[in-house]
Amino acid sequence: MENKGFEHSKIMNFSELIEYSANGIISKQIIKKPTGNVTLFSFDRGQGLSEHTAPFDALVNIIEGEAIVMINKVSYNLKAGDAIIMPANVPHAVSALVQFKMLLTMIKT
Repeated sequence: MENKGFEHSKIMNFSELIEYSANGIISKQIIKKPTGNVTLFSFDRGQGLSEHTAPFDALVNIIEGEAIVMINKVSYNLKAGDAIIMPANVPHAVSALVQFKMLLTMIKT
């Protein structure tokens, strides 16, 4: 599978690769493979992803801003530089305290 617009062996600054959208969420897929994918997200303040589950582990890495990540009804406050693993098949949600950007790495189990 191809990466959409992202070159191999090129230095990337994730914070500069995605903008914010007023009252919205933007996502850009960096890598998509049968074994998992890497997606860059930006969230405007107050935006989020409602509680859901996924059949694979997911690593959230906050690039900029601050967010709340809920995992199995437990709230975690993450800021730029922080990361957390959301386990497969466990309910989780994400909400923006302020504008924030994150890199989501999902590994199929």
